[in-house]
Formats: sequence, structure tokens, C-alpha cells
Amino acid sequence: MTQSTQSISEFLDDLWTGLDESAPAAKPATPAVSVELPNELLRQPQVVATQATQIIQPPRAAKVGSPTRPASGSSSKPAIKPFVPKIARTLKETGLSEDQIARLILKLLAARGAVTGRSIATHIRLPFTIVEGVLASLRREQLLALKGEAVVGDYTYVVSEKGITIARELSRDCTYFGAAPVTLDQYNDAIERQSMAQLNVGPTALQAAFADLLIEDAVLDMLGPAINSGRGLFLFGEPGNGKTSIAERVARSFGDTIWIPRAITVDGQIMRVFDPGIHKSVESSSDSQSTTVPGADERWVQIRRPTVIAGGELTMAELEVRRDPGSQILESPLQLKSNGGVLLIDDFGRQRMPIAELLNRWIVPLEKRFDLLNLPSGKKVRVPFDQLVIFSTNLQPRDLVDEAFLRRIPYKIHVPNPTTDQFRELFRIMCEEMRIEYCEDAVEYLIRTHYESSGRSPRACHPRDLLMQIRNYCAYTRHPMELTRDAMDFAVRCYFSVLS
Repeated sequence: MTQSTQSISEFLDDLWTGLDESAPAAKPATPAVSVELPNELLRQPQVVATQATQIIQPPRAAKVGSPTRPASGSSSKPAIKPFVPKIARTLKETGLSEDQIARLILKLLAARGAVTGRSIATHIRLPFTIVEGVLASLRREQLLALKGEAVVGDYTYVVSEKGITIARELSRDCTYFGAAPVTLDQYNDAIERQSMAQLNVGPTALQAAFADLLIEDAVLDMLGPAINSGRGLFLFGEPGNGKTSIAERVARSFGDTIWIPRAITVDGQIMRVFDPGIHKSVESSSDSQSTTVPGADERWVQIRRPTVIAGGELTMAELEVRRDPGSQILESPLQLKSNGGVLLIDDFGRQRMPIAELLNRWIVPLEKRFDLLNLPSGKKVRVPFDQLVIFSTNLQPRDLVDEAFLRRIPYKIHVPNPTTDQFRELFRIMCEEMRIEYCEDAVEYLIRTHYESSGRSPRACHPRDLLMQIRNYCAYTRHPMELTRDAMDFAVRCYFSVLS
């Protein structure tokens, strides 16, 4: 009989896998120390560093440019396993203390009234086996009472008078009672394991991301290395040539998703990370409680790699941790929300804050790849600065920043005006999108009369903007939706009346 050979490392891997699958699920241990209330709940918790455990154990990815040595007997570097935050089986694996979970439960019940134990677990997104132990401790302290039996092994819980008093005190400090947070160490570890340094965008992925834009190959050839550098870049050129559109599509070229927590706990305070207005979650169904990966920790959200845009309204306050005066919940800054994706500083040079102040804020993070956040308490915490920062401007970069800062942004890409052939092609594309009949004679008349004769430079946005004028003109005059010389003249008079 032929016997297959197996290396010692493979044998040990199989052995440990078998032991892990055959081992019974561990029952949460009864806490050795009960919750001392109300004093224990009212004080700010200090999470012990040893409680923060790693969520998953894949091999760490090498940073871009760092040499890697293959393992003995291996001919190539091992494949990087995708990061998935595994569900916690015990209180210790959550990285949280029992007090922190108890606070969430008390505020939830004070706001919602009678709630079953499993519904509480679903709301704070922790396993029922962990929540059940905290509920038992709260009952022993007479902060909760049973209203009735819900299903087998579960009950409906209500807050006692003593519990209501404590819940009100807790809400004055922070009203948050959503998904249980993860620790700062767990967050930092997760971002490192999903770092953009692991990505290597090729021409095919880049062309697919920009398939809906008319862009020169020369610009794409410069964008590719800039994206892979992960260091940041300047996009500059005349207004209306698609710099913002280019920056918004950069994240598409990454072609994958990342996991971020809904909230993190920092120095005993809760800071929101997931922002539905910025992050696009990946859900397997319309049920908001579902996750895309079975067995994943529901305190985390799987999202598309984010693109965060900050324009001329950007202020220094948006780059620091902010405390909401009503809820007392901390809001994470824009650069933290953009970790793992793209941070676009649009209209750079036109911000309400001084340029020097903004540049000084970015110099260290761009160089060191980490950021130091100032908490309202005065404490500083270190977080990853893992995103591609894009500065988009209509001005010359050398007129905005000094040489020291330009050195930290190694790629400066000029987005040129479209050529005459590209201008014609843009008209064809936009006519098809707007369902306007294309007329080559009218477009040639426009180029000859209103561009070449007047010395006006074409912009990539002009076909779209002029066609919108023509569409509204045809709708008003009850004319067919088509290009004519008269329609072109009307659109030019309206659009360029105060423009060059």
C-alpha cells in the first residue's frame, strides 16, 4: 500500500486543527469578583492591557520594500490569509471588562424597558453566553429583575429602581449603548493586518477601476506606482478636468474589503469608528444584524475600502478626536475613518484653516505612518496612519507648500486638458448617457467657433455641463433632444457668460 508523505509541520498543523475542532466549547467562567456597584460602575474603567487579545493569528505581512526570508525548505513566501475578526468565546477574548458590558446593558434597559437576554446580546453584538454571565451578576447586585420567561433558557429583564439611578448617572457621562466596543490594541492590530502595504495594484485592476473615465494611459502609468507607494500624491491641473473623479476611483483599484469596528474603547471612553455616511458596509442580506462571514465578530463591520473626501470646509477640529456635547460620545477624526483606503484633500489651498497649520498636522503621520490623537482628557494615543493621502488642487503645488513637505509627497501628477479628439469622444459618451442625439456637425461648430476662434481651452467637464444646458433648452422650447448650432450657441452664452 502506498503511503503519502507528510512534513512534520503539516502533521502538527493537522494535529492542532483536529484538537481544536474536537474540543468542546468552553463555558464562560463565573467571574471571581462580582461587580461592586454602584461605585465600580460609576468609575471610569481601566482595561488591563493583558485582557486585549489578538483576534486572529495569520502571518504578518511584510512591509513594502522590506526583505523577506522564506522558511527553511520553502521555495516561496507563504500566502497571506485574509483577516476576519473571530467571534469571542469568553469575556477575556472580548478584551473588555465585565463592568464595561454591564454599563451598556443598564443604559439599554433603562432606555428600552423590558428586553430578553438574547435581544440584549444581539443589540450589543456579543455572544449570549458572555452576556448571560453579566446579566447574572447584575441580578445578584439587584440592579436587574426578571419580568418573565421568554424562551427556554432565556428571560425578559427589566431595570430595578436601584439600576435606574445608576443608569442615569452613567448616561450623564456617555449615552452610548450600542455595539460593544473593541480595544484600541485590537483595532491597531486589525489595521496592520489589513494594511495597504500588502496591496500591489497592477495595470488590469487600475484600468478596470477607471473604465468609466476617459483618461490618458500616461496618467494611469503614473498613478499605478503612486498608489502602490502608499505615500501620498498631488493631483494638480486646471479645474474641471476630473481630478476629484480620479481620486474617488483610486480606492476601486484596491478591489477588496476591510473590517473595521463599530466603536473602540480608548482610555475608558467610547469612540465611534464606523460612519454610515462614509463607509459602505457589505451585507449578505437586508437584515442589519447579519454578517457576510459566518463566525465573524459582529462588533466589526466589513466595508469597501473607504474614500474620505474633505474639501474647502475642512477645519482642524475634523482632524482631532471630538466629543459630542450632547451624548458625550467621542467621534473619530477623518484620517482614522479613512484607514485602509483613501483620504482626499480636495481643493487643497482653499481650506478655511491656514495651509501651514494643515501641513504641520500631516508631516509626522506621512513620514512615520502613524498618528498621535489628542483625547479630550489630555491623553495622547497612537493609531495607524494607513491610507493613501491625495491632495487635489487647481494651483501649482510649489506655490502652496515648501520643499520639505513636497519631499514627503513623492508623486506629483498633472491632469491635463483633454485633446480635441478626447473632447469629441466625451461629447459622444455624454450624449449617450443623457439620451441626446449626437450630431458631429454641431460639435465641430462648437469647437471651431467657441474654442479655437476664441482661444478658449477645453475642459473635461464642458461636454457634460453644456449638454445639461441644451437638454433644459430643448425641454423648454419643446424641441427634439438633439444637438444643433442654435442649441450650442445658447448653451455657450449661458455657461461662459462669466467664465473664460
